[in-house]
Amino acid sequence: MAEEKLPTRAENFAEWYNQLVLKADLADYAPVRGCMVVKPYGWTLWENMTAALDKEFKATGHVNAAFPTLIPMSFFEKEKAHVEGFSPELAVVTHGGGEKLEEPLVVRPTSETIIGYMYAKWIKSWRDLPVLINQWGSVLRWELRTKLFLRTAEFYWQEGHTAHATAEEAKEEMFRILDIYADFAINECAVPVFKGQKSETERFAGAQITTSIEGMMQDKRALQSATSHYFGQNFAKAFEIQFVDQNNTLQFCETTSWGLSTRMIGAIIMTHGDDQGLVLPPRVAPIQAVIVPIFKTDEEKSKVMEVADRIFKELKTAGIRIKMDDRDNVSSGFKFNDWEMRGVPVRVEIGPKDVEKNSVALARRDKPGREGKSFVPQAGLAEAVSQLLVDIQASLLKRATEFRDANIHDPRDYEELKKIVQDGWALSYWCESKACEAKVKEDTKATTRNIPFEQPEHEGACIVCGQPSKRKVYFAKAY
Repeated sequence: MAEEKLPTRAENFAEWYNQLVLKADLADYAPVRGCMVVKPYGWTLWENMTAALDKEFKATGHVNAAFPTLIPMSFFEKEKAHVEGFSPELAVVTHGGGEKLEEPLVVRPTSETIIGYMYAKWIKSWRDLPVLINQWGSVLRWELRTKLFLRTAEFYWQEGHTAHATAEEAKEEMFRILDIYADFAINECAVPVFKGQKSETERFAGAQITTSIEGMMQDKRALQSATSHYFGQNFAKAFEIQFVDQNNTLQFCETTSWGLSTRMIGAIIMTHGDDQGLVLPPRVAPIQAVIVPIFKTDEEKSKVMEVADRIFKELKTAGIRIKMDDRDNVSSGFKFNDWEMRGVPVRVEIGPKDVEKNSVALARRDKPGREGKSFVPQAGLAEAVSQLLVDIQASLLKRATEFRDANIHDPRDYEELKKIVQDGWALSYWCESKACEAKVKEDTKATTRNIPFEQPEHEGACIVCGQPSKRKVYFAKAY
């Protein structure tokens, strides 16, 4: 399978992506339309990502819990904007145990409603606050257009839900989590992202403020990679989440929710992949280095395997996620292509000449061909490979950041904006009116991505209507 050529990114980026997910053994299509099976290689990648995030959540005082998959339909009718936002995507269960249910049940598309119901039972006093709960699981949204990892009917994610005594605390929480997401995307996934606030049109159903991290993929489209929301008292009032404050007065809680999903795997693929396959950042890669022993005769095999086994143990002891490829039914060339397709950061090649010279050949995945190859001594190899993994991580982030920054432009006028967003991002002043936002979308199919927190000191004029404008926004076509 790995020997079949991928289409190039330049030929057909969408098809390159679809085939790469399958060929790299990350996922496969499920029998239910729009659903996916995450294969062990893809799931290990997700596990490495979730471990890094979970550690950060716990370090900031959050705890994990699990809430039911099935939610009473009536819960979705309590928060008006929320039900309007999600109603087209709901999957509804009407029968159970061979009988029609008294009340239809919704397969959860998100958990604000069920968690709101439980928080109303649990929270009584200011002493019960804040409540900082996260849940790992899957949700189901009946999407019409689906794409593996990026937009599937069922997808895996974490969703945090918190309740606070004051608006200030809740907003602090929203920004704290957004910072964790940005740090994770940049430092673990080597995906450079912008933090910012969504427009009123683009914000989450039922939220007062939605913040997001946005990344640029290699086809120059934007990908919303995670969101963090401030609900104010919207859900607290809908579900009567109340507490008695220190003055013995009954108050409504201020709540937040936030989530990052397997869509981030799509971001990694589309930010770093090349025409040979995946290129995985070492910090999250399921396998960080693979050893490929090379031999022709039995005599060569015994000499090479003795060294390969020793090196395998050394690298494993050093904490490197290492794989030995000792398959004897495929050629070395097939193995090289196979591991390139899977995006393993470092390949360690050991042949008879390497055994004689007490060296190995190291091939780094981010620089294919001769440019990425070096010969290093076997002595101190664990240290050399560890350092190479650090270098590759930094190199991937640098390359992606330079690509992104080279494709963001500041158009002089609306005509130029229309051209720019066909193949890049525009960073422009915007009056923040829905009319101007809708016009850009209608004329170009580009949407506002987010209003970055870092803004110019001076005011400007809206790129669409020319009215005075305080803030710039990113316009781009998006996934």
